[in-house]
Amino acid sequence: MAFWKKILGNDEPERIDYYREGVDLLAAGKFHEALTSFRLALKEAPGDAIVLQQIAICYTRIGMTEEAAKTYRHVLQRDPTAAGAHYGLAFILLRSEHPEESIRHLEAFLSNAPNEADAGPHVQHARWTLAQLRGEAHDAATKQPGPDDLY
Repeated sequence: MAFWKKILGNDEPERIDYYREGVDLLAAGKFHEALTSFRLALKEAPGDAIVLQQIAICYTRIGMTEEAAKTYRHVLQRDPTAAGAHYGLAFILLRSEHPEESIRHLEAFLSNAPNEADAGPHVQHARWTLAQLRGEAHDAATKQPGPDDLY
């Protein structure tokens, strides 16, 4: 087939969408492979906050939480309103030795929370977690979201 493309003048190589590939691999639970794809996507778009957040998610899923936290912080240096980075970092901090540090990131996430339908469970989970950290128990936060509510 490549021969005919050269003869017909269409010798342009097919571009691979590394970001889309990474998203698909992440959804399939192939975290190391997704990380590779996202790193390739980052080469095409250096500093892209969305790609960096996907890389941080991969790091988290494979247990590299320190790298994930560094990546989220890097995103927040570039864009202090990046809701996804605040959300991810909050839950990493929550599992650390200083869970109270997660409060400001949960607050920042909620102040800029995405309003897409698929973000609803994450917003609910953030509200519940923040209420628990503050020792509150109001109606919107009394039921802890289950794992099926988040993914």
